[in-house]
Amino acid sequence: MIIDFRSDTVTKPSKPMLEAMMQAKVGDDVFGEDATVNELESFAATMFGMEASLYCASGTMTNQIAIKAHTQPGDEIICDVLSHIYQYEGGGIAFNSGCSVKLISGNRGRITALQVEESINNFQDVHKPISKLVSLENTANRGGGSCYDFKEIKNIQQVCTNNQLSFHLDGARLFNAIIAKNETAEQYGKTFDTISICLSKGLGAPVGSILLGNKTIIQKARRIRKVFGGGMRQAGIIAAAGLYALQNNIDRLAQDHHHAQLIYQTLQQKDFIGEILPVETNIIIFEVKGKYTAQQMVELLKEKNILAIAISSSHIRFVIHLDITESMVQKTIDVLQKL
Repeated sequence: MIIDFRSDTVTKPSKPMLEAMMQAKVGDDVFGEDATVNELESFAATMFGMEASLYCASGTMTNQIAIKAHTQPGDEIICDVLSHIYQYEGGGIAFNSGCSVKLISGNRGRITALQVEESINNFQDVHKPISKLVSLENTANRGGGSCYDFKEIKNIQQVCTNNQLSFHLDGARLFNAIIAKNETAEQYGKTFDTISICLSKGLGAPVGSILLGNKTIIQKARRIRKVFGGGMRQAGIIAAAGLYALQNNIDRLAQDHHHAQLIYQTLQQKDFIGEILPVETNIIIFEVKGKYTAQQMVELLKEKNILAIAISSSHIRFVIHLDITESMVQKTIDVLQKL
């Protein structure tokens, strides 16, 4: 039995999800004729109370499409220094959109309205790029799955409105935040201009992400997707998995959060574990000190068929997901206790 904590992207489709994929009605999506893709896009848009959505191959693609749709070359994006769009998307902001980035050092990947306001360039200063877009990440991956206080999100929205800035959400794990904070998708749909959600992380689909927005920006996004080579044909086979995920796998995220807490409590008891970032959702980031380096501990865990990632010389990340069972959590706890 392999226990894989490397990411929530490693999930395999369940039998009911596979059955939904096999029964999918398909057509040519570039022609707008794939019934399952159309159903997925409509379902997601309705869930968030937004006008339209676009099915894409990945969260990186939906984020990069949104950035390009909101900006012109030479503009600037404001985001936290730990943001996925900056750290993990291959320099796509510069390559795809020709934009620069104003980085903010926030609190575990979360920035404040005051920080955003202080980061906006003077439009009249020709030496500076034009501040055009603010991007948040909720939950924040490198913040240990940290969640924004929704009141602060609304404060940032007001700053964006006052300064004519677009407002994007990298919601790769947004449903984890929604479950943890007892929020609703509609709250977010009323707040952001565009939202990216991943179907292939905690929700368990094998592939795919959704970009949400109004009809105008999603039509623009569809054209950008084509330019990026992201036009798909009989994509309903995989879209069916995403639709199943949205309809069946959201509420169960609470179980992942519970499992994360159990492992967190065990880590707290070990003298070779240093700082552990507060565990709010399904991600645990912890410091290894003393007799082990992070990589040495990863290797020891691997010998017990437990897979994890050393994200630095001293820190390890565990990500809990729907393929992690109660018995797997208990085995992990037993192994940690014996180290």
